[in-house]
Amino acid sequence: MQNMDKNETYKLLLAQVKAMVKDESDAVANMANVAALIQEAFHFWWTGFYRVIDNQLVLGPFQGPVACTRIGFGKGVCGTSWKEKRTIVVEDVEQFPGHIACSSESRSEIVVPLYKGDEVIGVLDIDSEKLSTFDATDKEWLEQIAEVVQSVL
Repeated sequence: MQNMDKNETYKLLLAQVKAMVKDESDAVANMANVAALIQEAFHFWWTGFYRVIDNQLVLGPFQGPVACTRIGFGKGVCGTSWKEKRTIVVEDVEQFPGHIACSSESRSEIVVPLYKGDEVIGVLDIDSEKLSTFDATDKEWLEQIAEVVQSVL
């Protein structure tokens, strides 16, 4: 998929995500396969999910190196996305106040909240080892992917 333009890659990815989750009711299985699909399409540094459990973000299925296991409400990019109930795109994680460095290799990040009703129930977190990897195109498509994922959680 690397020779395709980013929008075409995301269009194909969204179709794959919809097909992958439509007949599966297990949330963890769906998150695992979606993380793998995104990782396979883009080869980001880290792609995965955190789930809200007991007022913390707890590590869920992911692709990439070892990650932080628990993140507090409002802490780091993931906790801030949860608290503010919005997607956050960070061009340079070193410039993000309170960034949690799970890996020193991570340079840029995007975090998309997952909802059940109005409540955030988790986040999709993607890190890149390059600066300024994520933009409005990633935000738009990853929010659509998150909508599909949250519909089966």
